[in-house]
Amino acid sequence: MAGFRSPPRARCFVEKFRRIRQAIRVKLKNLLALLLGAALLAGCKKAETAAAPKSIDDILPKQAQPKLQTMKIYLGAETLDTELALTPKEEMTGMMYRTNIQDTDSMLFVLQAPQRASFWMYHCPESSSCPYITPDGVIQEIHHLEKNDTNAVLAASDNIQFVLETSDGWFARHNVNTGMVIRTERGSLTDTFLHR
Repeated sequence: MAGFRSPPRARCFVEKFRRIRQAIRVKLKNLLALLLGAALLAGCKKAETAAAPKSIDDILPKQAQPKLQTMKIYLGAETLDTELALTPKEEMTGMMYRTNIQDTDSMLFVLQAPQRASFWMYHCPESSSCPYITPDGVIQEIHHLEKNDTNAVLAASDNIQFVLETSDGWFARHNVNTGMVIRTERGSLTDTFLHR
């Protein structure tokens, strides 16, 4: 007896069905490969944008700040009409970008708490003199800060709450030394700034 043979129509249908299934498998494989490739590319793009950290120049101010509120301060026989850097932004900007600093120009930085102060001269085109001052107003240290120097000048003491920035050499020219007490027109630095 001869083996069973399917009619030609049935064979044709089975062959077409096999081809359709094979085409669907191929298309699915291609689709999966395409989706996987797109996911990898999307992941790479996200990694590129996330990996670009901000530089210090992105954070720092781009120009000098306008003249700040002033107050008279007394250093022995000397008087300075001093700008007050009281907010974090005013403190961060300080005398950046200022040129032609006169003997009468000064800025007092009031720090949040006693600390080991650290100041630098990034984007400061003129050198300055800065005493680091204790909470009770005593000049603890006097430092020369070199123009455009990105190296911070760290205080030797961790009890600094005020820093006074003046023109370079001001303290030597006016015989103002460490151990001297600074006062304001309202009294001591402590009474003026710390007992609000």
